[in-house]
Amino acid sequence: MNRGRDITRGLATALLLATLAGTAAAQAQPATTTHITGWNAMTFKKPSDAELKQKLTPEQYAVTQHEGTERPFHNAFWDNHEAGIYVDIVSGEPLFSSLDKYDSGTGWPSFVRPLEPDNITTKSDHQLFMERTEVRSAHANSHLGHLFDDGPKPTGLRYCMNSAAMRFIPVDRLEAEGYGQYLSLFKKAKA
Repeated sequence: MNRGRDITRGLATALLLATLAGTAAAQAQPATTTHITGWNAMTFKKPSDAELKQKLTPEQYAVTQHEGTERPFHNAFWDNHEAGIYVDIVSGEPLFSSLDKYDSGTGWPSFVRPLEPDNITTKSDHQLFMERTEVRSAHANSHLGHLFDDGPKPTGLRYCMNSAAMRFIPVDRLEAEGYGQYLSLFKKAKA
């Protein structure tokens, strides 16, 4: 009988301590965040499907989780000429740089190479009755778009991406958002 009461007291004490710790942590950080700060592959854990449905817009969810495709020329980044990087909308993992972006004439943001090749995976896609190469983020497994071999030099590749799968971080926000290691790329490009 005493053993059961001791276990109950121990559980109640643990619950109280966890609640107090959670309250202190909540007070130490902003109540809401609009994005992930920085990127760490060691600590990233993909949110559940229910969390993704809440966090993402319906289009972002359809594109990243169900291999959707947004409309050409009617998306956020097809005509973006600002300097910065593009990160996965789900994880924040760095994907592409504006330094490698070009106008492919397709109406989707296109790049000649990934910023971080380890954050990109490819696989064969046999939808639409043809073989294509699907591009996904390595850690969040988000569908990003497709890879084609009709791009410009130096790679000859065209990473044709969906804006809905990415978030853009302008150069002047890189440091504040935890991506300061990429600032040197843009300083070299200006030189």
